[in-house]
Amino acid sequence: MPLPSYFYTAQQLKRGEKDAAQERGLELFNLMERAGQAVFTIAFAQFPTSHHWLICCGGGNNGGDGYIVAVLARHMGIDVTVWQLGDPEKLPPDAHRAYLQWKELGGVIYAPQSEIPESTDVIIDALFGIGLKAALRPQVIPLVDQLNQSGKPIVAIDVPSGLCADTGQVMGACIKAQHTVSLIGLKQGLVTGQARCYVGTLHYAGLGVEEVFAEHNKPSLVAIEGKLRHKLLPPRQACTHKGQNGKALIIGGNEGMGGALILCASACARTGAGLSAAMTHSDNVTSMLTNTPEVMCTSWSKQHLFEERIKWCDALALGPGLGRDDQALQIMQQLSALKVPKVWDADALYFLSHQSNYDAQRIITPHPVEAARLLGCEVEDIEQDRFAAIRALQQRYGGVVVLKGAGTLVYDGQEIAVCLQGNPGMASGGMGDVLTGIIVALLAQKISLSDAAKLGVWLHSNAADLNAKSHGQRGLLASDLLPHLRELLN
Repeated sequence: MPLPSYFYTAQQLKRGEKDAAQERGLELFNLMERAGQAVFTIAFAQFPTSHHWLICCGGGNNGGDGYIVAVLARHMGIDVTVWQLGDPEKLPPDAHRAYLQWKELGGVIYAPQSEIPESTDVIIDALFGIGLKAALRPQVIPLVDQLNQSGKPIVAIDVPSGLCADTGQVMGACIKAQHTVSLIGLKQGLVTGQARCYVGTLHYAGLGVEEVFAEHNKPSLVAIEGKLRHKLLPPRQACTHKGQNGKALIIGGNEGMGGALILCASACARTGAGLSAAMTHSDNVTSMLTNTPEVMCTSWSKQHLFEERIKWCDALALGPGLGRDDQALQIMQQLSALKVPKVWDADALYFLSHQSNYDAQRIITPHPVEAARLLGCEVEDIEQDRFAAIRALQQRYGGVVVLKGAGTLVYDGQEIAVCLQGNPGMASGGMGDVLTGIIVALLAQKISLSDAAKLGVWLHSNAADLNAKSHGQRGLLASDLLPHLRELLN
């Protein structure tokens, strides 16, 4: 079953689950029972031949969910070992009630041991839930490391223990789960940045209160969906001509960096711009015309042609292979006040960080290193809270921000969107140039900045996934995406 498209903060879930339960006439313990049932069902479906589960319970209600799972697994005839972190008699009331159910079955509770039982074939992580805000205590970290190094598959309840549900930051150490079952509402921190290395396959269980919860809680994050392409790119009229499909101009490719421009221009043409043009260093003109004859190309040193092209275009991309010399700086200064939809990437972002200006008609597409430079902070600051980072970038620079990386985020000042697609094979040179080309083509086709950024990111990631599905992730090249763009657009 596909995941919902909406995500929420931990605070929304803490407050909202109580309200939703009351509206449905349920006790919170009923929700705990449903949570345990959902986790058990999903875990057993993933590992139907498993015989021995190790269930690690913490001192909060997440631990109570774990005890419900233990009871259900015992009823199914599975051997169960329970490790309890802390004193079970100090559990919150609902979790303590679940613990007593386990004891009534004759269940035994152990403190975490130095060795995991040899026959264990599944581990259930019920240590810490969505309330974790501070780093794990030093005495807990060895347990997390032990579970991670066991080689056993781990199913995490709600969030992997040690992961911040709001930011995806690892709080000192974190369970590396193969599966995570998110309850009632998906947590925004599960799908971007570091979290992608710890969550594994994400599952969802609404516990029968998801509709009531959604009625009273506005999502803090939305997923970009493929249906956006059908809305924004309807079938073309039989009488359409190239001038009606947008004129895109790409400026970049300094001496020795023509490849970035070729990738960007090729992606632009493949994404359906009616006319594509490029201006570049004179050394690149011949190779550009040879590799992409569909794209008009001239040297940026011809000032009269440069000015004509700027007036001609419906949308502009600046940055791929632009360089950082005086010529590049002069181009940046000439274009900084241009009033057309534009997308800035790569070296354009370097210059922007030194002469920041607010522009409501611009998309910027930084990766974490570029984002840190734009905000004057460290890369670690960006990755610790990508949501805060993208808000700060948009507030300072305006327009729409695309914060690239695992779980790319898009923010237009109103709503943050996340791309759930993409794969590690995309961590290779030229990928950002292709994305810039896709986005400028969409802008040229009169699609809004926000929609062009979202759809561009979706097309980019899905093209990479299609290629990786056929040929694998390792060795994926930026140019491998180009044939799939046409497939996705149609």
